[in-house]
Amino acid sequence: MKKIIVDDSFFQTRIALVKDGEPIEFFYQSRQEKSLVGNIYAGRVENTLKGMQACFVNIGLDKNGYLPLSKGRKLKNGQTVIVQVEKDAFGTKGVVLTEKISFTGKFAVIIKNDGKSIGISKKITDKSERDRIFSIVSRIVPESCSVIVRTEGENKNTEDFENEISMLIKKAEFVFNKAIYYKAPSLIFEEEDFVVKTLKNIFTSDVDEVILNNEKDFNHVSAIPSFKNGKIMLYSGQVPVFSEYFIESKIDKLFSSKIWLKSGGFIVIEQTEACVVIDVNTGKYTGKKDTEETFLKTNIEAAQEIAKQLRLRNLSGMIIIDFIDMKSEENRVLLTKKLQEAVSKDRLKTTVIGLTELGLMQMTRKKSSLPVLDLISDGCVCCKGTGKIPSFEYTAGKILREIECIFSQTMFSEVVVKSNKKVIGFIKERSMDFVNEIEEKFGKNILFEEIGTGYFDYYKIEKKMLDNNSI
Repeated sequence: MKKIIVDDSFFQTRIALVKDGEPIEFFYQSRQEKSLVGNIYAGRVENTLKGMQACFVNIGLDKNGYLPLSKGRKLKNGQTVIVQVEKDAFGTKGVVLTEKISFTGKFAVIIKNDGKSIGISKKITDKSERDRIFSIVSRIVPESCSVIVRTEGENKNTEDFENEISMLIKKAEFVFNKAIYYKAPSLIFEEEDFVVKTLKNIFTSDVDEVILNNEKDFNHVSAIPSFKNGKIMLYSGQVPVFSEYFIESKIDKLFSSKIWLKSGGFIVIEQTEACVVIDVNTGKYTGKKDTEETFLKTNIEAAQEIAKQLRLRNLSGMIIIDFIDMKSEENRVLLTKKLQEAVSKDRLKTTVIGLTELGLMQMTRKKSSLPVLDLISDGCVCCKGTGKIPSFEYTAGKILREIECIFSQTMFSEVVVKSNKKVIGFIKERSMDFVNEIEEKFGKNILFEEIGTGYFDYYKIEKKMLDNNSI
């Protein structure tokens, strides 16, 4: 069974795609740092890079955006250009921009002023179905637009395509007509909110339920025609929604670089700026007699877990896997095949390149947004950024959700949150409205106490009854 669970509360919005109780994809957005991907701007060219066929464009942010140019395309400094954010800023780099302005629907994407062309998702493999879709769409699309049919376009009828493509074209025409009156740098069009945009990307026909804990989100999503199918539910329980569905602790494991396999082996994931490196170990699993068989079993189990972790952590770019070395060429071919099968289920394009001469498996995964760990963590000051700890925002949200669990499931009438000065300070400065809301909701008290600790994400919640006895 597949569910999409949306937790829109406190400092952030978290969305989990869950299959049979296990999260397989996780999405996160801070209320303070919203994604700009999909936004359309009137930008001003600031600096052209002739040797790189690119330029930097001012769209009104602290850092100029980077705009790759197509062959033969020339822009001058000071020129106004209509651009769309393709990738968010990361580290020292600004946003990545594109002149190919796209508008995304549930099962189709149109690109305005790109010449007429039709692309169909490679995951739609049946030739007769591809031919049917091409025949329908080619009659609908105007000469000025190109269309990409998404995987969800499979088995859709003529009316479905006409309604969606017509809606997207009207939106595109509205934006481009509006753009004429904007002076650079300025925002022309803001992408749909995070919940709707994410649901459009991950909601498929095999999803059984979409559970939202925010009434505003529920009303917004329910009003969208493609979601009017009885699968949308509003969660009104007092226990935080991720805890109710037993996925809170599973999401917390994203901070661990070591993942144990059922056999007793384990993998270690190291995320660097250049690539993702994964090491496979037999660990506690030693097999019975045949070491080659032991290595093959561990490697295949690791391949399946790696495919899962890449999706869950949203790791992308170049990925290098150091599987346990096997002597048999037949086993190496089998391992490659098993890895290809495992990553074929990924929503994003993932390519297994194969083993190098050194026995390292190379693969790539399309970049869509920042890795989850970069969104929910800060660099550890103790190790000069080489490690990660949960951000103060993420830790504060976790504390407040835990307090909701205590108040909704126990008789305790008061809690004292004990943590370091920075965590307590963050909560007092940024979230007292949330604290007051919880106190009012349950009629109970929340107190705070600073303690000395070298761990920035450490906290303890002391529970008290009315007679001041504590646990």
